[in-house]
Amino acid sequence: MTMTTKSHHKSDSVSPTPSFPPLEDYGIIGNCHTAALVSRRGSIDWLCLPRFDSPSVFARILDLERGGSWSIEPTTPYETTHQYVDETNVLKTIFTCADGQISLLDFMDISGNEQQQRRAAPGRLIRIIEGVEGTVEIVSTCTPRPDYARAIPQFVISGKEVEFGRFTVTGPAEWHVDTKTNTLTCHITLQAGEQAAFTLSTQEDVQLPYSTPVDALSSTVAFWQRWASKCTYQGPYRDAVVRSALALELMTYAPSGAIVAAPTTSLPEVIGGERNWDYRFTWIRDSSFTLYALLLAGYLDDEHPFFDWIARTVKVEGTGIKILYPITADGRLAEQNLDHLRGYCNSQPVRKGNDAAKQVQLDVYGEVLSTLHFAWKTGKYNPTEIWEHIHPLLDWVAAHWHEPDNGIWEVRGGQRNFVYGKVMLWVALDCGIDMAESLDLAGDIDRWRQERTSVRTEVLEKGWSEKLGAFKQSYEDETLDASNLLLPIVGFIDGTDPRMVSTIDATIKHLVSNGLCYRYHDAPEGVSGKEASFVLCTFWLINALILAGRAAEACVWFEQMLARSTPLGLFAEEIDPESGAHLGNFPQAFSHLGVINVAVSLAHAGHAGTVQPHHVQAANAAGRGGGNALR
Repeated sequence: MTMTTKSHHKSDSVSPTPSFPPLEDYGIIGNCHTAALVSRRGSIDWLCLPRFDSPSVFARILDLERGGSWSIEPTTPYETTHQYVDETNVLKTIFTCADGQISLLDFMDISGNEQQQRRAAPGRLIRIIEGVEGTVEIVSTCTPRPDYARAIPQFVISGKEVEFGRFTVTGPAEWHVDTKTNTLTCHITLQAGEQAAFTLSTQEDVQLPYSTPVDALSSTVAFWQRWASKCTYQGPYRDAVVRSALALELMTYAPSGAIVAAPTTSLPEVIGGERNWDYRFTWIRDSSFTLYALLLAGYLDDEHPFFDWIARTVKVEGTGIKILYPITADGRLAEQNLDHLRGYCNSQPVRKGNDAAKQVQLDVYGEVLSTLHFAWKTGKYNPTEIWEHIHPLLDWVAAHWHEPDNGIWEVRGGQRNFVYGKVMLWVALDCGIDMAESLDLAGDIDRWRQERTSVRTEVLEKGWSEKLGAFKQSYEDETLDASNLLLPIVGFIDGTDPRMVSTIDATIKHLVSNGLCYRYHDAPEGVSGKEASFVLCTFWLINALILAGRAAEACVWFEQMLARSTPLGLFAEEIDPESGAHLGNFPQAFSHLGVINVAVSLAHAGHAGTVQPHHVQAANAAGRGGGNALR
């Protein structure tokens, strides 16, 4: 089949000394059940099966020796390039050596029927290798280490097929086992035009209709290209918008509609530090922001299962909404250290689970109500169906908005009256009032209006710092916080208000280094060590500049940020302003929704690009939250 590839790629010689690859060397593949990280060496260094939050099968990215990996490469020294097949999540790696050239296509089989995909088993991981030039000897080395490398697999070999536990790996030739290292190897030689395929499947995959690897490639490419083609943004940043949308879709767990913050755990925010967290869960905040971004790019014409997921959550939790949830009802959140793993670049601890679930973060009520408001305004959910569960949330917010919490950044240094949290409680009341008044729904609307006014009055009084010339992080601390850049984006204050303009300028002066924005400095974190700049904060800053009428300035910032993406157009959670290295969990949904928001905001401002009007109107109808810079 003929495939067009992007020119965005990286070429380098492979070092003979094993070392941790930089995150910029990785691509991601997946199937809306789980995802794998594939290095430019053709090595799968991270994969959890059958779900995002399952124990890892390969975790070399967290321990070079113990973690396990699966590589396919020439037996002689080589150089590589890699890129995505155009507008897909199919990764193509080209190996060039003295004997010739081969290409490797890595992907996870995904059904062309989106409704079926929500119910189906994960689907096989497929690796197709093809001779391009000359005659090349190839070795596939598979070192599975199930259960976060706590289990040594027992291999049952049947020629070209090997079973270990609930998994099966296949190849084009017989596998051999090194019993000392518990490693599988398979050698083949390919001439130009010849193909061979490897697969990894789970017991659940037998539920799916079987297709040959080549047919699976064709249907998977078609699936992603069909999905990508829904993008309504046209302009100079379309490639970045589509790549970000594809990355966001990969982070959706199709059976439940839950959206993970990132498909990885414990990739450090600073090398050698302890800020290593598990992001394979659904943060209501992150998921809500993700949906707004996808709508802006035109991807939510159909129903999205997350709306049903959040409605079910509200029904079950009542007023006790948590900030994060497992992607399935039987998922576990309890935080544990995996001390046997050395961590990425020897950064410990390696964690599974996340104790942030125990925190009180009041802004989540704003995210819940704004998401339901958003779903209603865009015609994707009828709030009357669960209003009996929604209006108690509004009563709770009206009664508890004055209380302190842990804040959006999940600091572990004690509760504060965080300004952003208060603003999002204002958003919760504002959204609820709009739904109740427009749909003539029951509720103590007069009280909600009164408390909405009280929240805004207090924030403008206690959240403003004359000393900083900006909105501050909390009532208690004279500290800047990049989350306050969202105040005009959620509709709390006009973007051209002098207080907001002053906050932008103070942020640029004190929180920006080498064009990259930090979340804050010197906050009561309760965790040692420093961190790098936070990618989404820079995009928030750019959006705030647009709303302040500084679109030309914002455009310069945006192009500088896009140039900092990995060669495959991906972003981690953070970037080191000095080295440009990507840090933290990878790829990060927060970062990629920022790309989409800014591109569409610039188009709406008439500065660069266009977007189909009905999507702009739908976003404006929602009118708040999630990085929507269109108000």
